[in-house]
Amino acid sequence: MADINDILGNERVKEHFIAAVHHKKISHAYIIEGDKGSGKKMLASAFSKILQCETRQKTEEERACNQCESCIQMENKDHPDVIWVSHEKAGVISVGEIREQVVNTVDIMPYKGPYKIYIIDEVHMLSASAFNALLKTLEEPPKHVIFILATTEPHKILPTVLSRCQRYDFKALSPNEIYNVLENVCLKENAAFDKEALMHIAKASDGGLRDALSFLDQALSFCDEKITDDDAASVTGTVSKQKLIDLAEAMKDKKLTE
Repeated sequence: MADINDILGNERVKEHFIAAVHHKKISHAYIIEGDKGSGKKMLASAFSKILQCETRQKTEEERACNQCESCIQMENKDHPDVIWVSHEKAGVISVGEIREQVVNTVDIMPYKGPYKIYIIDEVHMLSASAFNALLKTLEEPPKHVIFILATTEPHKILPTVLSRCQRYDFKALSPNEIYNVLENVCLKENAAFDKEALMHIAKASDGGLRDALSFLDQALSFCDEKITDDDAASVTGTVSKQKLIDLAEAMKDKKLTE
């Protein structure tokens, strides 16, 4: 099961959320901003799981037990007190959706957990009227409500919304951090690979672990006996290191045809 410790990098951010649980200083609204695939939704889910964990509420631990009914429901994304709001690919999150999923339900007490948590993905996709509707709720939220807003474009969020939230900047992962994950996946799957191929994928994913794992999955399906740099180049839409070297040497030697 996913745990807050399973999130790569961003140690300071994770420490802030764990400290909030330890000191019982839970804010009513958080904004987690960062690049696509950097782990924002995973952090939102992991933090929500800690808050809703039935075992933690009794023992006051700082971690989720990953075994109680609430933890299992969080893992399956069907916890009754954790509401996920996300935009459709076709457009923005409308004021109707915000009213239906958020505004009209915030006053209803949690069904089983201590909190009712709203996780709004890509919150910058809210329409202007939807932002205004959300703002009214953020200004005077019920004590049992927590908002976690995730975004890749915080500059599109109304300043009045930003001012009412604790902001956390989720940094993109380094190529080496992503490489280590890809290497572990290949070792667990007994998949042969060239190290430069995995580093190629790590760099091409531009800090996003989700994209890197997607590229790796494609490469595993695409390759023959092992993942080569050419395989990595094919799935990422880039050029292999050897072909770049050959091109540079041809330019140096003035071999125009090559």
